[in-house]
Amino acid sequence: MTDTRALPLMALTLGDPAGVGPEIVLKAAVDPETFRLCRPLAIGPAMVAAQQARDLGIPVEVRPVSSVGEAAFQPGQLSVLDTGELKPGDYRWGELSAAAGRAAVDAVERAARLAMAGEVDAVVTAPLNKEAMRLAGVSYPGHTEILGALTGSPSVAMLLVSEKLRVIHNSVHVSLRQAIERVTEENEYRTIRTAHASLRRFGFERPRIAVAGLNPHAGEGGLFGDEEIRAIRPAIERARAEGLDVTGPWPPDTIFWRASRGEFDVVVAQYHDEGHIAIKMHGFEGGVNVTLGLPIIRTSVDHGTAFDIAGKGVARHKSLLAAIRVAAQLARHP
Repeated sequence: MTDTRALPLMALTLGDPAGVGPEIVLKAAVDPETFRLCRPLAIGPAMVAAQQARDLGIPVEVRPVSSVGEAAFQPGQLSVLDTGELKPGDYRWGELSAAAGRAAVDAVERAARLAMAGEVDAVVTAPLNKEAMRLAGVSYPGHTEILGALTGSPSVAMLLVSEKLRVIHNSVHVSLRQAIERVTEENEYRTIRTAHASLRRFGFERPRIAVAGLNPHAGEGGLFGDEEIRAIRPAIERARAEGLDVTGPWPPDTIFWRASRGEFDVVVAQYHDEGHIAIKMHGFEGGVNVTLGLPIIRTSVDHGTAFDIAGKGVARHKSLLAAIRVAAQLARHP
């Protein structure tokens, strides 16, 4: 029998209450696989978890707790570190709400502080809604930026992981125009170095890194843009001179396919959609988002709040379980 005390203690944020976040956390609490991987502690409004368990017919006993030490861990039971009251009228499934946006952010901040204090081993997040956050007066565009500011981490990056593909981004939640502006030699070099270090943590002794181009055909020798020539290639050569196994820039329309077939261990994408579309095509439900450059371990589902199916009881927790699995791996090999 597994000694649960040896398993990592994970803070699972409930996400935006108007979305599918609470539902997938509750479903994880009845999945024995969750408890083989970790000791889960939900973070968020306990009332929301209890109400949605009843309304959606999920057989979970929700136990509000006021401290980590009060939590218990067994399938069919979910300890929720309560972040405060959220009245039933404060949110409705599938609708934007400032109160729901604020509650979601409060849970992330509480979980991060627990991790920084060493009270939990990792943070696994359910999805936020950026518009709801904005209604609540939160200026950050997403988890990555919130956690970077909260932990004082000036250089953070997003790594997406699926069964066959890993992608790290040179830029994430910015406009396409801003993403192009961030294609500089220094940024590219830093992202390549981060990719190398992160894959080492995943057990790759000498990670094979492929760098995608920004422009069609990776610029075609300058015919379709010069970013590859003046920024991306010099960064690659600089990293190679230090002994890293990195190649490119490769045409974006083929490099993700090559990596998915095992030719490379990770791809550096230049902007959000370049990497996200590729990873979601290869495993939408099993994708995991890992934030790199933080002093804590944080993984997340690779999907949004899914307002269109919220409250219907059909959301699946496969991506959340994958995020827990990756966090557990990182917690064992910090």
